[in-house]
Amino acid sequence: MRHSGRIVACFLLVALLPTLSLGDIPKPPSFSAGEGTKKDKLKTEKLPPCKACTVLVNSFRDGIKRTERAKHDGGDAAWEEERLGSYKTSELRLVEIQERLCTGVVRGEDQCHQLAEDYETQIEDWWKTRQITQPDLHRWLCVEQAAVCCPDGFYGPNCDPCPTCYGNGKCKGNGTRKGNGKCSCDEGYTGDNCDSCSEEYYQAFRDVTKLLCSRCHKACATGGCTGAGPNSCRVCRSGWIMDSARGGCVDVDECIKEAPCTKQQFCVNNEGSYSCLECDKSCDGCNGDGPDLCEKCADGFELRDGMCTDTSNEKRNQYATFTRYLTYLGLCIATCIVLQNSTWLAALVGLAVAVYISVSEYWLNTAPQQPAAPSPRILDEILQQH
Repeated sequence: MRHSGRIVACFLLVALLPTLSLGDIPKPPSFSAGEGTKKDKLKTEKLPPCKACTVLVNSFRDGIKRTERAKHDGGDAAWEEERLGSYKTSELRLVEIQERLCTGVVRGEDQCHQLAEDYETQIEDWWKTRQITQPDLHRWLCVEQAAVCCPDGFYGPNCDPCPTCYGNGKCKGNGTRKGNGKCSCDEGYTGDNCDSCSEEYYQAFRDVTKLLCSRCHKACATGGCTGAGPNSCRVCRSGWIMDSARGGCVDVDECIKEAPCTKQQFCVNNEGSYSCLECDKSCDGCNGDGPDLCEKCADGFELRDGMCTDTSNEKRNQYATFTRYLTYLGLCIATCIVLQNSTWLAALVGLAVAVYISVSEYWLNTAPQQPAAPSPRILDEILQQH
């Protein structure tokens, strides 16, 4: 009996399973695996020592800015200021800043939290005793205490001064305890101190402290130039040719020299190159853009007033007219056939045919016609007359 009862209970449980609401079963939160992996990677990223310290200081500065309008929680601000001290430099404000420290950091958040713990004593010391006399937290913490950064304009373990790089480059390792202090020059500049112009650039301005280099004209190839414009090139780029008489590079007209385009294209010369553009559809070969510059007219077009004109509509109209007259003839023949059997019936049919033909021709002949646009040559002649 016990065994039979268990079997019945199992059947009842199976029967009730479809009625259970799946909505009551909590679902795991959905997330993108790729997105989660990317965020985790940024969070655990290891930054260089100076960069990590700078991130921490910037997060602390954000906290200072966020709490600059806050005050003590009580209602009597004057009494609280007198008994508890100024909120601006209070320990309560420091705690509120530290509670959200590093929360807005995207790269290196874990490292930022670790540094916040490592430098907690120094930050509290600066907050309580030094923020008035030494307001630059980055210099005090990252440069002097942690010794992982240098002031701007200095580099290396001993914070040696960076070269000026003539204002056209950056000192390698600037502001950090790394780097070799050499200049990384901007585009167009070269030399140990970025005090020379690189190839394809020329000296546009120079004084004791400043150098300005400008790019050579696009006609100049490797070898540079002596100044602005194509006449200052030392070597010409492809698409240009050196003109000994003018002492510079002159554009080559490839359209005349090479005829590089196909029959259904026309050539347009550009500075240093050329372009091939498609002929108008009315042309079978052309010398330019438009139906009035065709060498020959394409099939379905005829030369009229110096312009290739589409004649396909005219041919269709001729075919329609021929078909229409053929229909009229058929109706007349049918009337004649009817006349042999019944004169009255033939008269009625003939009258109907006559009315049909008259109305059709009247409607066709009175339909509004769009005026044809005059050709460009006719427009030129009209304008010259005036």
